[in-house]
Amino acid sequence: MKTTNLREGMRLEGRCVATLGCFDGVHRGHQLLIGTMLRKAEEMGLPSVVVTFDRQPRELFDTDYRPQLLSTLEEKEQLIAALGVDHLVVLPFTKELASLTAQAFMQQVLSEQLGAQVLVTGYDNRFGRNRAEGFDDYVRYGVALGMEVLRGDEATFPGTDEAVSSSAIRQLLLEGKVERMQESLTRPYSLTGRVVAGEHIGHEIGFPTANLAVDNPYKVIPASGVYAVWAKLGSGMANPSERRMPAMMNIGTRPTFDGTKQTLEVHILDKVGDVYGQVLTVEFVSRLRSERRFDSPEALVKQLKADRTEAMGVLKNWKM
Repeated sequence: MKTTNLREGMRLEGRCVATLGCFDGVHRGHQLLIGTMLRKAEEMGLPSVVVTFDRQPRELFDTDYRPQLLSTLEEKEQLIAALGVDHLVVLPFTKELASLTAQAFMQQVLSEQLGAQVLVTGYDNRFGRNRAEGFDDYVRYGVALGMEVLRGDEATFPGTDEAVSSSAIRQLLLEGKVERMQESLTRPYSLTGRVVAGEHIGHEIGFPTANLAVDNPYKVIPASGVYAVWAKLGSGMANPSERRMPAMMNIGTRPTFDGTKQTLEVHILDKVGDVYGQVLTVEFVSRLRSERRFDSPEALVKQLKADRTEAMGVLKNWKM
């Protein structure tokens, strides 16, 4: 897949079939939309193009806004490439772009710069200034531009009528319901960062941990608690074949030791050497319990041994 950071005046060669959105998380709904676009592109013998933005639009207007991301731009690129898309176009979200009406955006960006012959929109997607217009308007503008506009289908959580959306998935993570990630993202939710120095409390009690400093401060951190996770050292998402190692992870403040600052501590169940300074990716499989304060370090160790046994059982029976 080719990636282009589109600037003013740039034009892609030829015609294409395109779809547009933030695609945060590239979840089941996004995959359904992109799949519809890919089938249309194949039918017409044209390249497929996914159009996204370099940031969340709200960041432009609210300097205090801290987005809660399911995927970084790099992760999004890797996930979209894995779907078989020909071209990813990243638009810088500027005040000039935000000021365009849907009609002007379709003409100036989608038609003139990208050469979109077909636009496949999400079932509830709105774009253009103030998101004031809807699908019927896009169809009408498309007719004038010689651009066919199609609407994708809605994806729901299995067994429910609840639409899969980035906001719904964020809420699940904030509640610690990571088990539902596989049915909404079609993969476990992951965090990637570098292993940094900690206070060595885990080592002292027989449960050495890798302290994770997440690369992107805007990635959603699941609710505090103890989780069964897969750990991968090295390249993370960039190499899906990287060996998964069973692990358990604590997110919280270590109340047994009067901690106040949130830490992300990963105890890898396989034997590994010194991982300090290495890149580590964790994939969340199941939340084992909430974080709580224990009366003594000995009581904590007893619970951690039970957590380790439970985590091993969960991961042994896990199926992708």
